[in-house]
Amino acid sequence: MNKLLQIAIKASLEAGKVIMQVYDTAFDVEIKDDKSPLTEADKKANDVINSFLIPTEIPIISEENKQTDYNVRKTWKTCWVVDPVDGTKEFIKRNGEFTVNIALVNDGKPVLGVIYVPAVKTIYFANVESNKAFKANLDSHNVTVETILKLAKPLQPKNNSSNKVEVVGSRSHMNEDTLNFVEDLRNEGKEVEIVSKGSSLKFCLVAEGNADVYPRYAPTMEWDTAAGQAICNAVGIKVISKETNQPLIYNKENLLNSYFLVSK
Repeated sequence: MNKLLQIAIKASLEAGKVIMQVYDTAFDVEIKDDKSPLTEADKKANDVINSFLIPTEIPIISEENKQTDYNVRKTWKTCWVVDPVDGTKEFIKRNGEFTVNIALVNDGKPVLGVIYVPAVKTIYFANVESNKAFKANLDSHNVTVETILKLAKPLQPKNNSSNKVEVVGSRSHMNEDTLNFVEDLRNEGKEVEIVSKGSSLKFCLVAEGNADVYPRYAPTMEWDTAAGQAICNAVGIKVISKETNQPLIYNKENLLNSYFLVSK
């Protein structure tokens, strides 16, 4: 297995361990300048992940790190893109649907990706170059990479030939663009079912064949999507910008993503 992928896997497990230590306490919630919530788990997980990634001497873009000026970043050929706790709102609700996202980006494209779901100890990981992505259900955060490889099962997207389309979205509220997307499918005669998940697990739903398409008509940042895109790309699922009609790219001057569509 790729050495950098191994490091990312180990970092995600250790981050998951400290996240769950906070999850099981009465934690405080801060509100950041952009109005998004921040908990002790975000900060502790970020410190743990940095401790694994800094020794690789590859620069890091993390939601919880101070962002490096683009004049410096634009010289980076390779970088890590990290969200220590993706789905902090899910974490605060204690519904378990939050993840650790770690991706390696080369020339703007995600090439390795890890998504760890600490509440249920499920890990997804992918090497885009080898066209392989896997999922493993673990008994503990304290497992070796060798154990993970033994438990890992390859991800297989749906080969949908039926009239039913499973769309990743919110069961309780969808914005107008997403509703229009669903309505267009229905106008084509499709039977639409909405499948709901929090955080980057939305990408995993499509990559592992539990949904057909994920339309995202709401703001996301690069750290929300890089690992999920790697996992999808490794199994032939595209993540296409609605602005450029090209795959989402990373380490942009503005780290905000355009709206996008995840599908075959």
